Amino acid sequence: MTDASRWQDSRSKRLQVALIPALAHPLIALLGRTYRWRAEGAEHYDAVLASGRQPIMAFWHGRILPATLFFQRRGIVVITSENFDGEWIARIIERFGYGTARGSTSRGATRALVRLRKTMADGKATAFTMDGPRGPARRAQPGAVFLAKITRHPILPFHIEAGRHWTLRSWDRTLIPKPFADVAIAVGPPFLVAPDVDDDGLEARRLALEQELGRLEERAKLLLANQSSGRGV
Repeated sequence: MTDASRWQDSRSKRLQVALIPALAHPLIALLGRTYRWRAEGAEHYDAVLASGRQPIMAFWHGRILPATLFFQRRGIVVITSENFDGEWIARIIERFGYGTARGSTSRGATRALVRLRKTMADGKATAFTMDGPRGPARRAQPGAVFLAKITRHPILPFHIEAGRHWTLRSWDRTLIPKPFADVAIAVGPPFLVAPDVDDDGLEARRLALEQELGRLEERAKLLLANQSSGRGV
């Protein structure tokens, strides 16, 4: 029995999957409207589109909520788990204008990558939580790097930090910016993977992407510090 069929056999779980998105979406949208954003590198997204390619967005799982708000209504297709949690998350982000492809780095990965490859051929951007869905935290899984190889589209890594925020006691230390928080996003330049790269080369690019996400974390923190000091805080 698959994860999907297990939760679908539970009336309680089916009710939760319907109610959670209906309640969470308006609350998240309202919260997002209070944020004060500062962005660095956002032009890279438009530059990739202008080049006739589509970005493969790459970020850490713990930044799902602010990432969803910043990139909403762009038709980006996101890979989500096939289990109960993945289903209600998918239904929330779909309300923010995202598409979803079911699968994960542990189950259904091949099917999800096949769908994402077709999605990109149809002219849509995609997104990966690089350490999702179960971690380990801040360790990049190979899915985005492999997709970049087979599609020849660039990865666009980014990181988000917030001033006032809650941090959940989850494996990924999920960050939820508080109302009226300063939020900073640092977007890196296109990260390329050669179509003829071998397995060793893929691993090298995976490690390089981890390092780039670390660099972008420092950039986002600096942006946040400058944002606060600019108001005399």
